[in-house]
Amino acid sequence: MDAAVTFLQQFAAEHPGSGDPRRRIAEVAAEIGRHGTYTHTPEELAFGARVAWRNSARCIGRLYWNNLTVRDMRHVEDPDTIAAQCFEHLRLATNGGRIRPVITVFAPDRPGRPGPTLLGEQLVRYADDPRTAHRVALARELGWKGGETPFEVLPLLVQPGSGRPEFYEIPEDAVLEVPLSHPRHPGFAALGLRWYAVPAVCDMPLEIGGVLYPAAPFNGWYMGTEIGSRNLADTDRYDLLPTVAALFGLDTANDRTLWRDRALVELNLAVLHSYEQAGVTIADHHTESTRFLSHVERESRHGRPVPTDWSWIVPPLSGSATAVFHRYYDPPDPDLRPAFLHRTPTCPLGGFPGAAGQ
Repeated sequence: MDAAVTFLQQFAAEHPGSGDPRRRIAEVAAEIGRHGTYTHTPEELAFGARVAWRNSARCIGRLYWNNLTVRDMRHVEDPDTIAAQCFEHLRLATNGGRIRPVITVFAPDRPGRPGPTLLGEQLVRYADDPRTAHRVALARELGWKGGETPFEVLPLLVQPGSGRPEFYEIPEDAVLEVPLSHPRHPGFAALGLRWYAVPAVCDMPLEIGGVLYPAAPFNGWYMGTEIGSRNLADTDRYDLLPTVAALFGLDTANDRTLWRDRALVELNLAVLHSYEQAGVTIADHHTESTRFLSHVERESRHGRPVPTDWSWIVPPLSGSATAVFHRYYDPPDPDLRPAFLHRTPTCPLGGFPGAAGQ
């Protein structure tokens, strides 16, 4: 109830035309008294989802928080329909390459009745990505026969409440992929690399006013370094820097040649070039850093703090050359709500703890 009151007062404060919140608070109190929980209005849900993005300390792209498209699917609990709506989310967000920020909110947890969960970090992931090994194992135990070819899209895993998960192949028309090439090295395309267009996070439950929505996939668009510096370059992911260095003939005899740094720049350049050539929205880390500081300034004018995790906001490439590096920020507040929460990893198949999947 305390969380509900805090949220409803915030909603009223940021919606001057909504009137005195005391009447709505009384309605919610009565509903909680009868059912142990309450139902957000569509306006409250949309506001809560957008503010959760605004409060995300690890996100550099928050300038557009108020433009988030909110899809209210709280009435959907059947796994088949949940999967279908996740695929529709991808189609709407893809928008022919002009990526739109979208969130789809499914049924919340209720007393004795946990909401559905999506088991995986993002709606789209590849089976040969080392980070997805656990999800690949789950899918195969559930009957999936794929995962033998490079960059094969994993099926979506939907867990209805505390029941057994089901897997769903993602339709081809729901996943836009970008083949990677380099603007100056024609041999780069022969590596056969690609990545998908929409980074739709689905392993972070959404909490609004004390109500938890365990399945609420959301997306913005990619910043190039997320793909070029992390997904494709991290040693525990695709670890492609040695491959790129060999392609460009870099001297890898020792670290002082800075071959990793040079390969990293070429890999990031290829990502930005490829997405631009394909007409798919992507941001570079310099532009996005400047935009983030515009967000900080705008929020300051509204008298709102901007909780920021410096280690996530500063890009993993040329950090000190970006605008976000040389300053301090409001520290992250783990108690700030509404929020997207971090979920603990799930246990193996056969012992799913309700909504605690990843």
